[in-house]
Amino acid sequence: MGQDATTLYSGTFERSMDAKKRVAVPASWLSQEDGELFHVVPHPTEGYLMVMPTAEFDRWEQRIQETSLPPAQKRMAIRKFYSEAHSVTTDKQGRILLNEKHCERAGLTDEVVFVGGRSRFELWSRAKYAEVEASEAQAYQEVAAAIGL
Repeated sequence: MGQDATTLYSGTFERSMDAKKRVAVPASWLSQEDGELFHVVPHPTEGYLMVMPTAEFDRWEQRIQETSLPPAQKRMAIRKFYSEAHSVTTDKQGRILLNEKHCERAGLTDEVVFVGGRSRFELWSRAKYAEVEASEAQAYQEVAAAIGL
């Protein structure tokens, strides 16, 4: 899968993060190539890390450019997005190395939850993800019923 435009990041996986801040990406989300490149960006309001391949990362800038925001706000958004981004490459074991600042911001310690998000995925602390799941359960049931699931 990896960098392919048809990548579908789906499912939820719990992983342990080692003392060096390395964590293994689910094997089903990786291609057979060594050294896959991902970009990690903290979500600005929700306390998790967004992780995406380069094609998706590039689409975020395009979305900013296409908004009706004034030019100064677009420049600020692009500057903030890129200044907070960190590029990571998988090692031979399929692990990515997270930086300390991102781990602190997302509250990541030794247990990390990978959450699929179609063209990107999210990294959550296990405790925070459990809270979010519990708080969103009723709302999801209502949305599912409204769309006929």
